[in-house]
Amino acid sequence: MLSAVLAIGGLGLVAGLGLAVASKVFYVYTDPRIDEVLDALPGANCGGCGYAGCSGAAEAIVKGEAPPNVCVAGGDEVAKKIADILGIEFAGALPQFAEVGCHFSVEEAEVKFQYEGVQDCRAAVMFDHGQKVCEVGCLGLGTCVRACPFGALKMGKRLPEVDPKKCTGCGTCERVCPKGVIKVIKITQKLTSFNEEGQCLAPCQQTCPAEINIPLYIKKIREGDYEGALLVIKERNPIPLSIGRVCPRPCETACRRQFVDEPVAINYLKRFVADYEMNSGRRYDLPVAPPTGKRVAIIGGGPAGLSAAYFLRRLGHDVTIFEAMPKLGGMLRYGIPEYRLPKKILDWEIEGILKLGIEARTNLRFGKDFDLQSLVGAGYHAVLIAIGAWKDTRLRIEGADLKGCYTGIEFLSKVALGDVPPIGRRAVVIGGGNTAIDCVRTLKRLGAEDVMIVYRRTRKEMPANEEEIVAAEHEGIKFHFLAAPNRILGDENGNVTHLEYIKMELGEPDASGRRRPVPIEGSETLLETDMVITAIGQSPDFSFKDLDERLKDLPLTRWNTVDADQRTLQCPEIPYVFAAGDAFLGPNLVVAAVGTGRRAAVAIHNYLLKGTAELPEKALLGKKLPESEFEDVSGVEKRPRIHQPELPVKERIDNFREVEQTISEIEARYESTRCLYCGITCYHEQPLPEDAKVVLKKKKEEMEAAA
Repeated sequence: MLSAVLAIGGLGLVAGLGLAVASKVFYVYTDPRIDEVLDALPGANCGGCGYAGCSGAAEAIVKGEAPPNVCVAGGDEVAKKIADILGIEFAGALPQFAEVGCHFSVEEAEVKFQYEGVQDCRAAVMFDHGQKVCEVGCLGLGTCVRACPFGALKMGKRLPEVDPKKCTGCGTCERVCPKGVIKVIKITQKLTSFNEEGQCLAPCQQTCPAEINIPLYIKKIREGDYEGALLVIKERNPIPLSIGRVCPRPCETACRRQFVDEPVAINYLKRFVADYEMNSGRRYDLPVAPPTGKRVAIIGGGPAGLSAAYFLRRLGHDVTIFEAMPKLGGMLRYGIPEYRLPKKILDWEIEGILKLGIEARTNLRFGKDFDLQSLVGAGYHAVLIAIGAWKDTRLRIEGADLKGCYTGIEFLSKVALGDVPPIGRRAVVIGGGNTAIDCVRTLKRLGAEDVMIVYRRTRKEMPANEEEIVAAEHEGIKFHFLAAPNRILGDENGNVTHLEYIKMELGEPDASGRRRPVPIEGSETLLETDMVITAIGQSPDFSFKDLDERLKDLPLTRWNTVDADQRTLQCPEIPYVFAAGDAFLGPNLVVAAVGTGRRAAVAIHNYLLKGTAELPEKALLGKKLPESEFEDVSGVEKRPRIHQPELPVKERIDNFREVEQTISEIEARYESTRCLYCGITCYHEQPLPEDAKVVLKKKKEEMEAAA
């Protein structure tokens, strides 16, 4: 018995020693922090992090293979707990959420064939990419809704709807959608994305130089979500207050509603929501990405420079704007008169941009007070040239240097700075663009009694905005068409007394397609005047180029603009230098400057973080989708367009009060229902709320009275 006990005890001892040795030999250390991180995670096991469940994610986080915020279901709160466990700092991350990229239910698109198979989008798409003609449209079978682990999706009118309060951005819906209709989008992706082939793009959105999602923000206005509408606009345009006042609305030329009655008043609606924020007493929050450690210098604080600074800052970069003038704004401040864009409104808008954490240094001229070498030496990783078209085209005729002769931008900037030149009783402005109109209307407000425009073509060919021309006519401006300046006459003291012009007639079309003005021999005519302002063209001033050794390789076009890459706006010869706005485009629309400012910002962002400035291969960058261009818009009831209220001539002609006013909330709600919420080929008439019917009734009564 004793021997058996000893034998068993000996075997146990040997086994114990063997296990002890094995535990040392085969020991696998488990970091206790993995369990702590696992406890902090929500346990959703949704797979949105890219790992096989929360345990896999926890192990990856502790090993440093994944960041603290890898869990999309937990958000920043969970990420902060994990960072505390790991003993590291977490600055926060921009949220991400699912977004439906199709405007319409399957009922709107034409049918290729009747699908009666398995009610699953993935199954349906196996048959000729689905049964609908629209290649980018939703199939409407609800596969994404059934797959969502958080109940954040529901089917509306056979189109999924996202509840942003429940959506965690896990990406399950995106993974099961075979047509890419629903995607998980980060705010940074919204800021850096472009109109692309294969997207559901309305004609107006394709035409907008800033690529604003116009149908979406109008939809939010229609729903009463004014904050949401403005945030959609600010994904593409940081200065909607200014654009809402000065934009000539190229988007409206593509609006499908024009084939029913009149285009939707898109810009009035943009101005309405921008003014709504300004008058609300608070600024809507704009999230900014965590710091990247990269610094960008922007030369020029006009619309292009402000736009680029805004987007670069929101993407996490440190930005400094260098401006030659006393204040930021560029042509918005010094080239557009107060009666069109009050400077207190511009100041409020610029203040909001700077509050994102952007530094501005004014009264510093590039090439004189600093140069490219000093910027590189100061640690800037990229430089954007956004200097604007400040160089006026001079009139090369006799007497152009007499006292009382000015150029358009010179005159307007003097007025803006408070350095108003002597205003005579009579004044002549030469030119037919917006600058010329701004000059004559400003002269009228400064006390000139007899103000005239001399233009070498006809009224029909004037490039100025039609509304501005009409306003000038209402204010008593006289127009001399088919008249080309010949010489300026002065008195013995060198003061202007007359402008001599020669009458013209239209000949054959020139390269622009317009009929070329031809002089009529012996038709010289004198106009008595005390002032002559020339507004016949502008270009950027690159005189600083010859003063900077590093800029000697900066290529310029024959139009005196930076010869940068047409897609990325990068200068191939100096890869850390980019161009935007008038420096790249030449004199152009403010909204075009905003669009190139954002494009340059995205290119710089890619260059700094990826080493290449390339933009998405499918980006349209101004190109149109031909399938979306058609004129047969049937089945839509006519609804009169809202027209912007303005001050009567008697109340504005002797002051600089803002002429055009903002439409009311009820008018905005009504106008938003005129939008057909177009897709590439789809469109749909929107229901008219009861309160908006009052506006429709009033508009119809006005039309009947006018008739």
